[in-house]
Amino acid sequence: MSDVVVARPVLEGASAGGDAAFGSFVRSGAVVEMKAFSGVTGDAGGYALPKEIDAVIDATLKGASPIRSIANVVKVGSAGYRKLVTTGGTPSGWAAENGGRSETATPVFVEIAPPMGELYANPSATQAMLDDANFDVEEWLAGEIAAEFAKAEGAAFVNGNGVNRPKGFLQQATSAAGDASRPFGTLQHVASGAAGDFGSNPQERLIDLVQALRAPYRQGASFVTNASTLARIRKFKTSDGAFVWQPSLAAGQPATLLGYPVVEAEDMPDVSANALAIAFGNFRSGYLIAERSETVILRDPYSNKPFVNFYATKRVGGCVSNSEAIKVMKFAAS
Repeated sequence: MSDVVVARPVLEGASAGGDAAFGSFVRSGAVVEMKAFSGVTGDAGGYALPKEIDAVIDATLKGASPIRSIANVVKVGSAGYRKLVTTGGTPSGWAAENGGRSETATPVFVEIAPPMGELYANPSATQAMLDDANFDVEEWLAGEIAAEFAKAEGAAFVNGNGVNRPKGFLQQATSAAGDASRPFGTLQHVASGAAGDFGSNPQERLIDLVQALRAPYRQGASFVTNASTLARIRKFKTSDGAFVWQPSLAAGQPATLLGYPVVEAEDMPDVSANALAIAFGNFRSGYLIAERSETVILRDPYSNKPFVNFYATKRVGGCVSNSEAIKVMKFAAS
């Protein structure tokens, strides 16, 4: 008799490893992942089940504030992070060779404690959807969470109120006073010359903003504004007809304004009465971002059956660390 070969189903554990490990975790809990929809209704994921679909899911792009890329980012071991900043050097004096030396003042320290908060997302998916989806759900969902976290923290670095989240640099008090007479922690603003608009000779106001920042901070400084304000600035010309904006001539190099790079941040306000629509400064010296750890994801298939929850968290804080290193333009007459 000839041997009869019995076809047996391939066991789940026999699937390939490598890049499939993360997907295996999401679908069966065997290895680490996440997801957020169901096959019950079409637009919640059901469209993925009965038909062959493209493996790449297109999405509308979300604008993420780029403040993280120009600020000072530190990794911390706990939420109790503190930083000391000295507000002045040690005073000195002149004396003759045999003259007496009186005691001089000592430097003064200020403690900086960036407000911390926890970003979280808690999407869910049915196990059937995890099993049957016809595209790389795990990679798609991880990217969605990462993009949303980047957008949320970027907005907080600009306008956060400091309550269970970072405190944005635009939430600091401002004053027209210079560095020598302004209280530490208060940003200096330069008036645009008109209420809710640029005044006459707007390019000269931009020069005033640049020169308000002292020379040690101008090394590595950049402009920060949104697309609407930037569109107006790009049209400014000098008296001889030259644009003050200089486009980049090489790939990967930023365009410049008055010789300094321009960072476009969608979270900056539009030009309006008393708005702080343009910032200029050395954010590496002026703004501190403290993060506890990278994004952590917890897979929970038990507490909400038949759904599998994917609880993602990230702890991050931020605040102005040196108020002399950042200047803002206030759209007011004075």
